[in-house]
Amino acid sequence: MTTQAPQSASTTAFFVQAIISFAVSSVAVCIGIIYLPVQTWVRAFLALGLLYVITSTFTLAKCVRDKQESQAITNRADKARLDKLLTEHDPYSTQKL
Repeated sequence: MTTQAPQSASTTAFFVQAIISFAVSSVAVCIGIIYLPVQTWVRAFLALGLLYVITSTFTLAKCVRDKQESQAITNRADKARLDKLLTEHDPYSTQKL
């Protein structure tokens, strides 16, 4: 019995769009911080805040992906166990209960 890995529902175009969207939004905020009419220390504070938000977003995305992958592995193991039990079960057996 062979089981196929689940196919990704996302297309290459979706990934490209997500990358472009991330790059455009990050560059736009960086340009906004650079041209903001405030003192240098305020710009530095905002830039650090932006960097923190970006790294936190990547960390959150990784955690969500890892959780989904671990659930998929658990579900596949449970399915394999159930398949094995069903193939070994003989409904016409006259065993004692």
